[in-house]
Amino acid sequence: MQCPFCKHDETKVIDSRTSQDFSIRRRRECLSCERRFTTYERIEESPIRVIKKDGTRVPFDRDKIRSGIEKACYKRPVSPEQIDRLVGAVEAAIYEDGEREVPTRRIGELVFNALRDLDKVAFVRFASVYREFQDVHDFVEELQPILDGRRRDPRS
Repeated sequence: MQCPFCKHDETKVIDSRTSQDFSIRRRRECLSCERRFTTYERIEESPIRVIKKDGTRVPFDRDKIRSGIEKACYKRPVSPEQIDRLVGAVEAAIYEDGEREVPTRRIGELVFNALRDLDKVAFVRFASVYREFQDVHDFVEELQPILDGRRRDPRS
């Protein structure tokens, strides 16, 4: 492993931990400059392909999920750690299905349901793009269950 600071090729592993998002976190120290840094190793299984709406197939990319979630959570009280957990949960659900190809609709539903529990505003933002709302009535239909639930429980 090459040191990101001095580019020396020899480092030692100080600590290793497994993570729930199919990765291994390693704390390393450079044997030359003695600076410490963290690396993440991802377990690579047979690659998952995403089936897009137009039928094309592209490699699965967790960064696209993260990007969509970050846009939905923009200027919301959602921490980067919460976004990491959400992305990890979505990715884990995809791998647990055991399918080698997954439609974008499935990924969208996973994100959609997770955001509903995380932040209502982020959920509506994501829903507006994911469900392709055409007008304000579509928003109202999606918001109605949330509003009905709020009337029943004033603490939410």
